[in-house]
Amino acid sequence: MTATELLPSRVAQPQLAAWRLIGTACVAIGVFLSGFVIAEPAPYELWLAFLIGTWFILGLKISRSVAPLLALFLTFNVGGMLSITQMYNLTAGNHLDGPIYIAVSTFLALSSIFYAAIIEDSERRLKLIFNTWVAAALITASLGILGYFHAVPGFDIFTLYDRAKGAFQDPNVFGPYLAAPSLYLIHGLLIGDLKKAPIKAVCLLVLAFGIFLSFSRAAWALFAFSSAMLIFCMLLKHRSNKFRLRILVMSLTAIILMVVLLVIALQFPQVSDLFSTRLQLVQEYDGGHLGRFERHRLGFSLSMERPLGLGPLVFGQMFEEDEHNTWLKTLTTYGWLGFFCWVSMISWTIYIGFRNLLRERPWQPYVMIAWIVILGHVGIGNVIDTDHWRHLYMLLGIVWGCGALERRHQRMNLN
Repeated sequence: MTATELLPSRVAQPQLAAWRLIGTACVAIGVFLSGFVIAEPAPYELWLAFLIGTWFILGLKISRSVAPLLALFLTFNVGGMLSITQMYNLTAGNHLDGPIYIAVSTFLALSSIFYAAIIEDSERRLKLIFNTWVAAALITASLGILGYFHAVPGFDIFTLYDRAKGAFQDPNVFGPYLAAPSLYLIHGLLIGDLKKAPIKAVCLLVLAFGIFLSFSRAAWALFAFSSAMLIFCMLLKHRSNKFRLRILVMSLTAIILMVVLLVIALQFPQVSDLFSTRLQLVQEYDGGHLGRFERHRLGFSLSMERPLGLGPLVFGQMFEEDEHNTWLKTLTTYGWLGFFCWVSMISWTIYIGFRNLLRERPWQPYVMIAWIVILGHVGIGNVIDTDHWRHLYMLLGIVWGCGALERRHQRMNLN
């Protein structure tokens, strides 16, 4: 029985609907703010913290379908709290950094639970979440592009090391943030109304150009993998020759447009020089002394000796660079307990998404997009930290929320 059915009077029905509409609009504001994280705490954290507390006080439920995610994330952060006890013997840095880091991790975990719960509460929020994400991505990508070419005075703040970063602190987060909304636009181009295709194509080019100007090899790989995977999954689902021809034509058109855009961009010396440098598979900071890969080896060896972890941010103080590997990050920051929980949570998420990937449901496109982008993040997590990427936690919540919707759908069919 729902909260609506328990109301004693008809007058309460429209009031409840109005409150739910306001609550959904507040969620949209939170998703929109996820694209603007120049400083911490960002408006996203402050708004979502208020929103999470308010929604749960007003009765948002965590179902059995979402409860395992909550349990895994809480245990994961218990591992982080235990690792804090190890850091005082290893560093003379600010001892508040560790607790603050784990506090942020706990907040992000709760944000993932929140997204899963509100999606289970109403599947219609999925479309709003993705549409709002596209709007935020377009604005932050445009800021990065304008800043990169110095088109507007003062917009240099949207670049870092001659790379576009939009309204983010790091180009390596900015680029991957644009992947999910890009896939949503690609999906709309492939199956949506052809009258809206030109608008979606322009928006996709803006996001793709933003990803390119981030000069993040991880973002490039994520975009390429996700796009190919989306087309593959859609070919599995839609087997008609007419649809396959449409995919072929639109894919070729998109490739031609992106190649043209790339050729035009490479006419600028600042673009071509950095592109040729970033195109090298192994950079100096990857394979040099105490480079990325040597730090990975040393870090895994250290983690085997310290089952409770090294402590949050300690690895970066020891080696002057962070882990740049999500698996190593979980070992050093959350210990073996956190590592086991993270691997279990990611594996469970992939399983949920895979089971629901091609089922004919209203939420199928959203779980497919989120699952594909998470899979891409698992891949790039081998060369970059994704631990505190806000959009990743949102994607995890989307997959678990859709999994909860599917479980409820099956229960209703059985009854």
